[in-house]
Amino acid sequence: MLFSFIQSHDQNHIALRSNDHEITYGALLRQIDDYCARLTDVDVLGLALDNTIEWLLWDLAALKTETVCVPIPPFFTRQQIDHTIARAGITHMLSPAGLQATGQSASPTIPRGTAKITFTSGTTGTPKGVCLPASAMENVAHSIHTMLGNDFAGTHVCVLPLAILLENVAGVYSGLVAGCTIVLPQLGDFDANYSSLHHHLKQNAATSAIMVPELMRALLLQVIKQGPLPDLKFLAIGGSRVDPHLIKQARNLGLPVYEGYGLSECASVVSMNVPGHDRIGTTGSLLPHVQASITDGEIVIHHPGFLGYLGETAPGHHLTGDLGHMDEDGFVHVTGRCKNVLITSMGRNISPEWPESVLLAQPGIYQTIVYGDGDPHLSALIVPTGPHADVSACIASANETLPDYARIKHFRIVAPFTVENECLTGTGRPRRKNILQQYLSPLAVKETPMNFYDQLVAQTAIARAELYRVPQLVDGLQGRISRPTYIAYLTEAYHHVKHTVPFLMAMGSRLPDEKRWLHKAIIEYLDEEEGHEEWILNDIAAAGGDKDAARKAAPNLETQVMVAYNYDYITRKNPVGFLGMVFMLESTSTQIASMGADAVMNGLDLPKSAFTYLFSHGSLDIEHMKFFEKTVNQITDPADQAAIIEVATNTFRLFANLFGAIPHVSEVRDVA
Repeated sequence: MLFSFIQSHDQNHIALRSNDHEITYGALLRQIDDYCARLTDVDVLGLALDNTIEWLLWDLAALKTETVCVPIPPFFTRQQIDHTIARAGITHMLSPAGLQATGQSASPTIPRGTAKITFTSGTTGTPKGVCLPASAMENVAHSIHTMLGNDFAGTHVCVLPLAILLENVAGVYSGLVAGCTIVLPQLGDFDANYSSLHHHLKQNAATSAIMVPELMRALLLQVIKQGPLPDLKFLAIGGSRVDPHLIKQARNLGLPVYEGYGLSECASVVSMNVPGHDRIGTTGSLLPHVQASITDGEIVIHHPGFLGYLGETAPGHHLTGDLGHMDEDGFVHVTGRCKNVLITSMGRNISPEWPESVLLAQPGIYQTIVYGDGDPHLSALIVPTGPHADVSACIASANETLPDYARIKHFRIVAPFTVENECLTGTGRPRRKNILQQYLSPLAVKETPMNFYDQLVAQTAIARAELYRVPQLVDGLQGRISRPTYIAYLTEAYHHVKHTVPFLMAMGSRLPDEKRWLHKAIIEYLDEEEGHEEWILNDIAAAGGDKDAARKAAPNLETQVMVAYNYDYITRKNPVGFLGMVFMLESTSTQIASMGADAVMNGLDLPKSAFTYLFSHGSLDIEHMKFFEKTVNQITDPADQAAIIEVATNTFRLFANLFGAIPHVSEVRDVA
């Protein structure tokens, strides 16, 4: 079936493309036949190559000649590779050194009709061989094409290893059925953090790709810093549960993310969301050829298509080990793994994947494992996205969306989970047992205490998150604003920044004697803040605006309200509360400077002289925040602490109103 589709496409259209090589659909069939001739004496072919056109030619030739193919994932250890060779009886191994005989005989336990054996690393060290016929893989490829249609047939860029079924079958095979151009960057072209992911997708004008959640989170941050990917039409996410808020964040940034669910035993995809038939928070509807039901809360796939595991008889149906349900509209909800369920001392059953997915939707959290079996509350191991990530704030924000029994009460900062330290499988799934053994030993660090600065960050998390949902700020961080919008932002910034020095002076003059120790901090801030409003006026001029007109202009009502609120709070309530405004401005300007200034400068093709105010706050406010943290942690009066939190929370909201009042139409640019 696959080869008939390949033959039906425009034979001059590019089928496969790598860094330095292209093959048309017409040439692809001829080259597959050439490789078929080289498989005459091969019983079981092991494929141990990087993502290349050659990998696919051997794979497709094996499929056409009915030669058993065993892809070797690049993340397998030498011990796992040796186990795979012996278990499957790989007779010939293809590596960068060429095709070589292994001296093995094909395993007698390979079921008749097996086209491919996929070895999954799973959560233990010994891979398990899943035997699949060609029909199972072709059914998946055809069903995906049926659900997506030809509208999404464009350029598919492979970012996962071809040895993983999700890329091999759902990406390549379905792409070939649809007539896509399959682009194959070598995995070696990506570094350990996939920092060049955005580059590869943009350079190749990718219309589709498949990712695991960890890669999507990396791409999301790259889009914020480097700009949108307007050619993308379909970005499939699978491998583990994804929090709905993370998908919404990605879509707000222009990433067309759609969650799916799959199993190796089903030749990868079982269900998927697609444009036009999509429900965030689910893994989509079943593929047309898939039949499934729910038994005692566990997902059961009927007649999954696989022929069994090596050495075992295939069951008539497959108990997945995944918990879930299907709603009345046929959307599949996967809630976790049976074996991972935690039972708290309060008798609550909780799948850790649920709070983990909520935590991973927070921008400051890179990896996490939730634990607490037998404990009264849940705890988490946290790998932050960077040294300045507000982990306390992230946890507080996540907890707002969780019921009390599923909230995180304690956390520990730990080193990243990797394949090398045996905390991840090769496909990026956590090895929970290994992680908990490694980080929860008696020598582990105690739970991180929350000082006042941490409390301030945590208790303002919701208001801060609302600010970063304002369209003007969202588009600004992506560089998708017009020059008039940027000048309008600078104008409003001038009309509140010019009050910073008077604010500080008013605060200092009203401090009671017992709090005069804060004068030293105020004086330091005064020295740093003097004259910043003039920087802004100069930026307006450099951006092509009229700085004199900006100086004389009446600020928007929203700007006036924020200024008036702070004067009122200083004079009528508690002058110490103004430190909440300081916290809001410096934390916000640091984010805007670090993520938005470059994007706006490049998008508007303006000189760096038009960004003096923003760029200065990138490095300046990071140092300010360290000084601020040290200062507020010395404040012990509960009334002062409450005042700082109150002002910070309110000014985040007022600042959001200020941004929302700026005239704005998202700048749409042709970047093809």
